[in-house]
Amino acid sequence: MAEALNESHRRFLQTMMSQGILEGSMTRKLHKHCCETCKVDYRHDQLDEFIKNINTHLQPLFMQIRKGMNENDGQQHYALINLAETEITRMAFDYTETELELFKKTMDLVLESENGMVSSTDVLNLADQLQPKKMKKKEVEQVLLRFVQDKWLCEKDGEYILSTRCIMELEQYIRNMYPEKDCNICHSITIQGQTCEVCGAKIHFPCAAKYFRGLEDPCCPKCKQFWPHEIPVLLFIQM
Repeated sequence: MAEALNESHRRFLQTMMSQGILEGSMTRKLHKHCCETCKVDYRHDQLDEFIKNINTHLQPLFMQIRKGMNENDGQQHYALINLAETEITRMAFDYTETELELFKKTMDLVLESENGMVSSTDVLNLADQLQPKKMKKKEVEQVLLRFVQDKWLCEKDGEYILSTRCIMELEQYIRNMYPEKDCNICHSITIQGQTCEVCGAKIHFPCAAKYFRGLEDPCCPKCKQFWPHEIPVLLFIQM
């Protein structure tokens, strides 16, 4: 039987609800803060157990606090996920039907690209393809900014990628639409990473950095053929 939620659990959950997603170190600080503020027993190695207890109570609501990884640097993140919605319906509370259509089309461009990103020019070109009504390019720019601010997309130098929150939140939707996207190492969705030129196996950059570290002759973990890509060197790898 699950342990009853105390005030520290409730404070933690309230913050997760307001933030949506937190980087791992911030989640650990939040755990410590909530426990110490509410004067309950705190142990730094009990975060997963702390969250597990909260998730037991969230289960009837079809919600879960889930741990995921940033595809580029390997850092852990924790996000509050709505398990009841396998389509992009949670976003419907914040965006119009046309704005949701823009997001879906942008996500498709990202998922169908070779490098897991799409240029701002390509997204702006979607303006007159949207339903139920077209958008001006200036309007598209404003909505893209909101997607970034709301942590659904990330932007760098005019290129857009799916955020860690987006991948975690819409995991089932992405799996349904693009079932071949699993990482051959960690078996979670791979949007950005490296691909075997022989068998097509995909590996996240952080997974590749860890898996191939120290190997003189790196080979694909699936087909065992030579891995031709440059092995990523990351300052931070956490799996």
